[in-house]
Amino acid sequence: MTHRLRSVGLEYAETAPVRLVFVAEISAAPEAVFEALADVEGWPRWYRQVTGARPTDGGKGREIRLKGGTLFHETVMAADPHERYAYRVDETNAPGLRALLEEWTLRPSGGGTVVRYVFALDGTALLRGAVRVLRPGLRRAFHQAVRTLDRRLAAA
Repeated sequence: MTHRLRSVGLEYAETAPVRLVFVAEISAAPEAVFEALADVEGWPRWYRQVTGARPTDGGKGREIRLKGGTLFHETVMAADPHERYAYRVDETNAPGLRALLEEWTLRPSGGGTVVRYVFALDGTALLRGAVRVLRPGLRRAFHQAVRTLDRRLAAA
């Protein structure tokens, strides 16, 4: 059963009660990284926790399935070529969530890219505490995904 989350804007990446921010530098150019982020169906090939992904609403939305059965219906909030890709979760089957926005920003660095990821959420006190405890695992998942993406882009 899914439930509807609070609608938030892009500013939520800076104002959410819980914000996890992870940064990595990779060798791929911002153009290539952005194209991979915008290719919704490609996410399961480089982000291990994503088992299914498809665009919805003519590309304005996304449906994402994670390992363990979590489902997200999302709205793409920003798709600024070579700079930013952000989406808000509108509905989910994950208990305790009230609002969730994820933002990926890209900055050129030499021949590569600095990737900054913000995981911004609100939820029940139990969920907020759990996310803080799970921070190291979420950091590992981010770094693993970005490394895998960089290898895929280098091989292409």
